[in-house]
Amino acid sequence: MHADEVDIDESLVERLVAAQFPQWAGLPVRRVRSAGTDNAMYRLGGDMAVRLPRMPDAAGQVGAEQRWLPHLAPHLPLDVPVPLGLGAPGEGYGFAWSVYRWLDGENLYDRPLPEDGLHDAATGLGRFLAALHRVGTAGAPRSFRGGPVDTADDEVRAAIRELGADGTHDTEAATAAWEAAVRAPQWQGAPVWLHGDLLPGNLLGHRGRLTAVIDFGLVGVGDPACDVMAAWTLLTAETREVFRGAAGVDEATWARGRGWALRFGLTAEHYYRGGRNPVLAAIGHRAAAEAIADHHRA
Repeated sequence: MHADEVDIDESLVERLVAAQFPQWAGLPVRRVRSAGTDNAMYRLGGDMAVRLPRMPDAAGQVGAEQRWLPHLAPHLPLDVPVPLGLGAPGEGYGFAWSVYRWLDGENLYDRPLPEDGLHDAATGLGRFLAALHRVGTAGAPRSFRGGPVDTADDEVRAAIRELGADGTHDTEAATAAWEAAVRAPQWQGAPVWLHGDLLPGNLLGHRGRLTAVIDFGLVGVGDPACDVMAAWTLLTAETREVFRGAAGVDEATWARGRGWALRFGLTAEHYYRGGRNPVLAAIGHRAAAEAIADHHRA
């Protein structure tokens, strides 16, 4: 998907584990299928996972997760990854990497929740965000998505033009929705903790219920609006208000969150379509279409 990706396979993971964590040497290593773009995931034995950055831009995520997940986890009502080990570059691989406890479940893109499960997930995810926003932020880094939604204005408008030209989205409707989000009042409060990437592939379900939030590579603080985009990347018109009530989101943050869903959706679909990453292209299309439709219903 990216020109600067490095090669990672089971053999490399086996060598890294054997060299740096001999207590786990010899455990079976199995690649975990994922549409994620930044990291490769391998299951280690029955109850661990190895996560390795695939490109230089993702390398900094390892330290952020190792530092901040133990700080956040005790305050959160859903399971999150538990770091078990920090690996160093070696065996021809140039980045730090992590070992985590394995979390059971399937991501919500591969196995969507049933209708009653989605309603419960709207409540659970809203409460998760409310709890996350209450955690102390002393020393916290800024999130990659913690600033204003319009920092990618040129990129979004280019995506609108190209996706409108081939009929994928209605140009006028998408432009109106985007300009409304850009006009929304900006966040005036103190920065709060953000997950930064609440897409269906980063949420786990088990037995029809939301159970865990994974992939905290973009963790940091900022405007809470970017995490509100889960209302359009995952939820339906019927369950959005449940999520909004549980999260305690005000009108302006909701409008900016819709803008984040539109920004992510349009740019992801534009970049990943055509076979580069069909899963992210599909999630992007759904997010953009839901955000546009929701804006025009409002």
